[in-house]
Amino acid sequence: MYQESYDNAGLITGNSQSKITGVLLCLDSTEAVLDEAIKKKCNLVIAHHPIVFRGLKRFTGRNYVERVIIKAIKNDIAIYAAHTNLDNVHNGVNAKICEKLGLKDTRILSPKPTLKKLQTYAPVQVVEAIRASIFNVDGGTYSQFENMSFTTLGVGTINGQSGAQSKIELVFDEANERQILQALHDAYPSEDVPYDILKVENKQANIGSGMIGTLPRAETEAAFLKKLKNTMKAGCVRHTALLKKSVKTVAVCGGSGGFLLPQAIRQGADIFVTADYKYHDFFDADGRIVIADIGHYESEQFTIELFNEFLTQKFNTFAVYLTKVNTNPVNYL
Repeated sequence: MYQESYDNAGLITGNSQSKITGVLLCLDSTEAVLDEAIKKKCNLVIAHHPIVFRGLKRFTGRNYVERVIIKAIKNDIAIYAAHTNLDNVHNGVNAKICEKLGLKDTRILSPKPTLKKLQTYAPVQVVEAIRASIFNVDGGTYSQFENMSFTTLGVGTINGQSGAQSKIELVFDEANERQILQALHDAYPSEDVPYDILKVENKQANIGSGMIGTLPRAETEAAFLKKLKNTMKAGCVRHTALLKKSVKTVAVCGGSGGFLLPQAIRQGADIFVTADYKYHDFFDADGRIVIADIGHYESEQFTIELFNEFLTQKFNTFAVYLTKVNTNPVNYL
């Protein structure tokens, strides 16, 4: 749900029907994390980064990815990843960064179009049943509106016979597409269902990349960068030239967020906090904004707190642990 096309979020190893005995939360599911899960008797590891991004052709233990998968299977440990799907929601990774930095009035920096439109044709006598079935799985929901649809009455032909038919149109969130189509098939009077699904360009305010917000009080650039380094526990902060301006509006993106620089500038951010900036890309600030690279791990390290909040609010039938393993592969001298 909401993951980018290149991503591999979801259940990576394990049986979805297994009973959970304990959960270990981490940023990266490394061998050391698996050892910790075994010691704590946890049979589920929830990580931010998927241990497998692309297909594996053999399992010989020649690299850490293969060794982790082998160890997980041998010890009956499921590995689940919530990655770009957690990045793209309003209460996800970037919201946690905003919380740590004390930003107010936050919003998605680059909203995404996540709506689709379903249109189908049906005999008039089954229209209400079809709409009710789809509404039951949140079809026809947009913004503050629910159970929204449009029906056009016309004359169609079936087996050469003319008769009254209706065209039903409604919008839905693409994350619910499977449920929407199942609801349509369940209510339709025949196994062969005529339908089209179209992309809708409306952008969802609560779904998208990065976030932007404001500080309670303006700060000097130097003061903000010092606070940023301490708050995010960064070994260093790589940044562009200071502009001798105050910092009030801050844009953030956990992980590799350089692609959002134009949006940060366009929306008036004084500083853009992210990670993984390449040398030449720093020039793109061009005196219009301060770029602050705090490191990939540092920008996402509090994601395990986010996992913990989600789980402890919804479940109380198993133990939840935050890993004590520092999985950051980057060290600072």
